Amino acid sequence: MSAEQQLKQQIIEKAWGDPVFKQKLLDDPKGAIREAFGIDIPDHIELKAVEEKPDQYVLVIPPNPAETLSDGSEETDTDAAW
Repeated sequence: MSAEQQLKQQIIEKAWGDPVFKQKLLDDPKGAIREAFGIDIPDHIELKAVEEKPDQYVLVIPPNPAETLSDGSEETDTDAAW
């Protein structure tokens, strides 16, 4: 499991066990992650947290790795994690 996958799993497990954290994560994901894990997510990264319901599934389509970012720059490892 990659470091990114491990962090995502830790965030999910904390949200499952801590309703206050879960609400903060939904309201202000960057702030919640910074507060709980000490990780600062760069300002240029937009982060959304959504909660799936039993009758709902969220499908995330990641960027196509064959395409460059819209501003023509290369994606960094830090950007790829978020």
